[in-house]
Amino acid sequence: MSRIHISPGADKLLKEYLIKEGHTLCEVHPASHVEPSIACHPDIYMCNMGDGIFFGDPSEPGDSYPANAIYNACSTGKFFIHNIKITAPELLEAARFRNQITVHVAQGYAKCSCVVVDENSIITADGGIIRAAAAKGMDVLAVEPKQVVLEGYPYGFIGGASGRVGNSIIFNGNIKAHSDYERIKDFIARRGLDMIYFEQFPLTDIGSVIEEKISESGEATK
Repeated sequence: MSRIHISPGADKLLKEYLIKEGHTLCEVHPASHVEPSIACHPDIYMCNMGDGIFFGDPSEPGDSYPANAIYNACSTGKFFIHNIKITAPELLEAARFRNQITVHVAQGYAKCSCVVVDENSIITADGGIIRAAAAKGMDVLAVEPKQVVLEGYPYGFIGGASGRVGNSIIFNGNIKAHSDYERIKDFIARRGLDMIYFEQFPLTDIGSVIEEKISESGEATK
């Protein structure tokens, strides 16, 4: 049982699947001052820290990059990947309180750029993240970029089209059409996880699928 923070723009097939699996959907309310193409994206306003969700102040992200990426860090629970020059101070403090290993990168949209597979493993097409994360000892699968749809942009990011829910990596769309599909499938399977995707529509960036685990009493859990 969990709450799933998701964009209202997520495909109905993904939403129906999550509801069928017993999850409660929490659709993000867009901030009027954030760029419309990403204003409904969960990873603009929150960060999954591994042991819980860090909720930022919705009024804080700016209307354009890099000010709208202050909460868009990629935390695996063990590693914290972001351009720490722009990270919101309270989010960086939360990562340091958890003794997460900081991986400084140039990319502000770090979560959008990364599929978090487990605490040691990510999938990304961002060259700077690939190099920095590997140098810190992470397992990184490098994939080809520009194969994800994002309205208003030439392309989106694979991390923004995905999320880990339980023991499954879920993709909003047809990851099977990705040129690195077989490598992605094998990378995920080797870590004992399933892969859920939907061949009926293109792989689309929706600002991540963020799971918040809750107890039977309805309280958030670690």
